[in-house]
Amino acid sequence: MKKLLMATSAVAMMSTAAFAEDVKIGVILGFTGPLESITPAMGAGAELAMKEVSESGKLLDGSTVTSVRADSTCIDAGAATTAAERLVTADKVNAIMGADCSGVTGAILANVALANGVVMISPSATSPGLSTAEDNGLFFRTAPSDARQGVIMTEILHDKGVKSVALTYTNNDYGKGLADAFQAAFEADGGTVTITAAHEDGKADYSAEVGALASAGGEVLVVAGYVDQGGSGIIRSAIDTGAFDTFYVPDGMVGEKLNENFGGEIDGSYGAYPGTDNAGSGMYVELAAAAGFDGTGAFSPESYDAAALIMLAMQAAGSSASADFKDKVMDVANAPGEQIFPGELAKGLEILAAGGDIDYVGASAVELIGPGESAGNYQEILFADGVYSTVGYR
Repeated sequence: MKKLLMATSAVAMMSTAAFAEDVKIGVILGFTGPLESITPAMGAGAELAMKEVSESGKLLDGSTVTSVRADSTCIDAGAATTAAERLVTADKVNAIMGADCSGVTGAILANVALANGVVMISPSATSPGLSTAEDNGLFFRTAPSDARQGVIMTEILHDKGVKSVALTYTNNDYGKGLADAFQAAFEADGGTVTITAAHEDGKADYSAEVGALASAGGEVLVVAGYVDQGGSGIIRSAIDTGAFDTFYVPDGMVGEKLNENFGGEIDGSYGAYPGTDNAGSGMYVELAAAAGFDGTGAFSPESYDAAALIMLAMQAAGSSASADFKDKVMDVANAPGEQIFPGELAKGLEILAAGGDIDYVGASAVELIGPGESAGNYQEILFADGVYSTVGYR
């Protein structure tokens, strides 16, 4: 009998080892380009979740998870598509965490993810156009659509008594989508957009753009751009010429670089970016600090959550193949089930392995709606004494 038990145990161990694998997740973000000061904490967030799961030994019979990085550039759709193709065909990733900017995300979805049947979860692509993009159930995002952000911007400006604004946006899918969503919401609320003007990234001089914005006037200049590119250039020119002294900055403009670029020059300005004050947010910030990076950065919590959802969906499906686990993403992200927070991924994996249900709350209060996008929570910020800080949540 003892020999039989030993033999049975040996077979079980061999069976477990046979199913263990090295799961690869592509992390494609703009490590160069107009968001390069934000993406390091995003990548670190995603990889923190992978490390947590690998060290637990509880994913798919002891599988490990490896991150494979690629540069989306944020703005070059061709380069992003080539990088993503390499992730899928050469590196053989099981899924993609990314991309970051809306234009390159749409290009990767259309040209790589769909063609190869690979799940991708973006932590920061917010263009409303992605809500209706053809995706065959492969695309999700832990960031809310800019249709929601436009409403949030309007609410904040309304509460501050602002009746008129000038609006400039980066000339791409993200900028145009956000500008359209905001203008529609602001005007529906009775506000006036005196001018809506695109700007190109990478220019040395934005005086002509700012001159047109100043001529149109407005109590506040809304800058729907990128903190490492034209958005900051617009603000610098507006300050230097005295065209505007109060700015509204949406998500693509929020980062430590803004404090470095302007300090007290934009005190009194304000804005918002995705974020929440739920219990998971604080837990994530502590985990990130222990890992050596700032977890309060824009889209860093959403990146941790995107990677976590991929791995939890794999566990729920019992497979690392996108075709198998794509239908499980919404299940693990939403109720019913045991709530799972940052640092509790092993617990979630155990529950799923036992056939139970989880409700992944994560770092950003995940709740996926409609086509698989975040319902949307935002943290409101105010610039004072040379830095921005959170003053509320919406």
